[in-house]
Parts: sequence; C-alpha cells; structure tokens
Amino acid sequence: MNESNISIFDTTLRDGEQSPGCSMNLKEKLEMAKQLEKLKVDVIEAGFAIASPGDFEAVKTIADTVKEVKVASLSRALPQDIDKAYEAVKGAEAPRIHTFIATSDIHMKYKLKAEPEDVLNRAVEMVKYAKKYLNDVQFSAEDATRSQPEFLYRVFEAVIKAGATVINVPDTVGYTTPEEFTALIKGIKENVPNIDKATIAVHCHNDLGMAVANTLAAAKAGARQLECTINGIGERAGNAAMEEIVMALQTRNDFYQNKTNIETQQLYPTSRLLTQITGMKVQRNKAIVGENAFAHESGIHQHGVLANKSTYEIMTPESVGLHQHQLVLGKHSGRHAFEDRMKSMGYDLDKKTLDNIFQSFKELADKKKVVYNKDLEALIKDKTLKMEEFFQLQQFVINCGNFMTATATVKLKNNEKELEAVSTGSGPIYAAFGAIDQLVGKEYKLDDYSLQAITEGEDAQGEAFVQIKRHDELYHGSGISTDVIEASMKAYINAINRMLSNEQEIDT
Repeated sequence: MNESNISIFDTTLRDGEQSPGCSMNLKEKLEMAKQLEKLKVDVIEAGFAIASPGDFEAVKTIADTVKEVKVASLSRALPQDIDKAYEAVKGAEAPRIHTFIATSDIHMKYKLKAEPEDVLNRAVEMVKYAKKYLNDVQFSAEDATRSQPEFLYRVFEAVIKAGATVINVPDTVGYTTPEEFTALIKGIKENVPNIDKATIAVHCHNDLGMAVANTLAAAKAGARQLECTINGIGERAGNAAMEEIVMALQTRNDFYQNKTNIETQQLYPTSRLLTQITGMKVQRNKAIVGENAFAHESGIHQHGVLANKSTYEIMTPESVGLHQHQLVLGKHSGRHAFEDRMKSMGYDLDKKTLDNIFQSFKELADKKKVVYNKDLEALIKDKTLKMEEFFQLQQFVINCGNFMTATATVKLKNNEKELEAVSTGSGPIYAAFGAIDQLVGKEYKLDDYSLQAITEGEDAQGEAFVQIKRHDELYHGSGISTDVIEASMKAYINAINRMLSNEQEIDT
C-alpha cells in the first residue's frame, strides 16, 4: 500500500471545550487556535456558532485570524444554524460548514421524534442549503455506529449527491470496537456508490477506552480525516487524543502506512498550553505527553536506555517537543540570551510581552539557582493568558504551626481600591482562601484544588490549580510561584476573576 495523507481535524475548541470545567474565554481560544495552527492541524473546529454570542464571536475571531488552516463551525441540520455558521466562518482563508443530524433508531425515535425518511430528506436539504454558502460542507451522521448500516449508506449517498465534501462517521457514545468500526468503514466504501467524491471522516469518543484504537482502525480501513482533541479532552470520558493518534501513525508507519502534516515537536507544548488554559492536568503515565512517558526507573530499563535508547524508547522525547531537564538560564543571563531561548522554544513574542516575561524571569532567577524551560513556559503562559483582573493579590501574611490555628491577613486590589481581610482556618491555604472570600463577597465553593512542582529541586516553582463552582458553573484558575501558598492564592483569585468575567459578559 502506498503512503497516503491523513487529515487531522481538531475539535478541542468545540467538543473538547464541552468537557465540564474546560470552558475557555475568547483570548484563550484564540491563543489555542494559534498554537493549533503552529502544530499544523488541517482543520480547526472553532466552535458551535449558534450556541451563544460568545461562541459566535470566538469562531469569527479565529476564522479571521488564522491563515494556514481550515476553520469549521458546527451546526445542526437547521437553516438558522447554518446561517450563523456561515456568518462566523466566512472570513476564513478556507471556511467549512459542518452540519449534522442523528441517524440511529434510538436517536431518531426518542430525540428527533422523526421517521428515517424525514431524517434523510432533512439531511439532503440542509447540505444543499449549506452548499449555497460554501463549497466545503461536512455532514455528520450522529450516532453512526449504532445506526442501521443500510440506512447509513443511503444517507451518505444522498448527502454526497447533494454536495457534501466530507462525510463523518461518529462513534458518538464510544460504543463500537476496532473490529466493528473497520467493518463499518469498509461497508461504507463498498456500498456507497459515490463515496469516491467525498472524504471519509471519523470521530470517536472514549467511553470504553477505545477511542484511539477505533480511530486508528478506521484509518487502516480507509478513513482519511481523523477527528480528535489535544489530551483527549471532551464530553464524558473524552475524545480520541490527537497526540496518541499522530505518534502511532508516525511510529508505526510500517503498519499503518499513513502520514499526517502534524509538526510533532509541537505536541508537548500544545498539551501544556491546554493544561494551563483549562486547569485539566494529564495523568502522569499518559501516553506521549504524560510526565512519565519517557521516564525510566527500573534498573534494567535504565541500563538498556543508556546502552541504546531504542531498547525501551520507541520514540524520542524530542520528537514530541519534550526537552527534558534542559538547563537554560540563570540570574546572570542577559536579554540577548533570553530572547534566543524564547525563539528556540518556538515563541514569537511582541516586545511588550517579551519585556514583561524578561522582568518576571529576572525576579524568578533571584529566587532559583537555575531556570529550566518548563519554568519559562509557565511564565509565558502566566503573562500571555492573563485575563481582566477584577482582583489582584497585593500582600499577604500567614501565621501557622502544628499547635496553633492558621491566620491569614490578605490585601487585594480591586478597581484601584485596596481591600484587607483577616481569616483563620485549619491550615494556611484554608485561612488564605477564607480571607479572599470575605473581600470578594460572592457565593461560590471550592470544587477542586491541586499543587505540583514544575521542575525538580527544593527551589522549584509550584503550580497550583483551583476549580470553583457557582450556580452549577465551573471556573478554573492557575497560579505559579516559588511560594506554594502564593501560587495557591493566585490560582484561587484567577478562578474568581474568570467567574466575574463570565458573569460580566452575560450581563452585557
């Protein structure tokens, strides 16, 4: 079999963002889209334009900004959805409308309350409707893997005849298996007469832990567009993880004989950016981008790796953009060395941002003996992803010990006003958060909190992640500092600022 190109369709900003607690603001979505462009994905599904004014604005801004990638908006098979999708993506260099309707018996009966023939007719009508706007129209048969194959063949044949350029076969609830999915893709190729006029796409969910396996099986069977998300984020158990799909295709090219356009050295930086934006960390032993993915503790493994890396490493850390333990800069490093390091790490920053990060670097270098790439990454994300700050941390004093009640005195800045509060608690973090709660004066509760070191060593920066809940909405925040209490307070305030920013958008 000859090598053939696989198109990577990234839906991190649409399906991925639907994961609880993973919502992003406009600035964060745009930053993520730019990184996906640098990663060289083929299509960015930027959102669901009709879902909200914020979604529409995000899709439109991304479509107007990125130039080297196709931009799609999801839409139901409804005229108003398709109108909105077109308005959002029309400014893109390569716009796409992605429309869908369910085709499984259970969805048609209980969700759509429609007969199969009505669903088929509606699918055809809406593809034709979208085709009035754009040539590039994708059609998805929601819950395809639980649909009757013969009906699915009829729908796909009809929508391709109506002008669909991509037909998508979603495993919407993560139900299928690799063997079944292989048979379904082959069945579509053999039973849809005009299938040569459209690209077969697949979209797999991970409810049974088989999203990547199913996606790869479909690629082997002839699917040429693979839909996925960074870190596998998404609804319920998530989507197929892009980094795993891409590296499987590359590492086992002898078997799959397919290739992608992905710049694999950008996989790890993209994963880190998404973690920083959403606060959703990847498990340490996750394939490709987990902290342990290239760690070797067993003595036998270590000996083998030292003798020849290929004994236990089927790919290199560098191939996915992970430059482990790379010593970069210290407090005596100058501006020129700093700028060179930024460029070598793949960051193209404007002068103002570079000035801010350099100043933060100098402050950090006074506290740490050495500054690693991961430290610099954290500083960059902290500066470039900053949102409107309703509250800023000014000062704090913590008194605590194992035989005394912790007391926190916290001073925040709010609209040029300085506010101060004192609180006690069972520990320093508890007390500090209590003082912040007093100053903010809103009802919310702490939903999740975690802390980890960015690098090794006693002087390592701590990175805190916080999630708060208000009116059933989740808001995340992150903060970094060599002081773990300060990092925790920054993360808590960051989550509160997100909450206030979101409520301000709703009010306006």
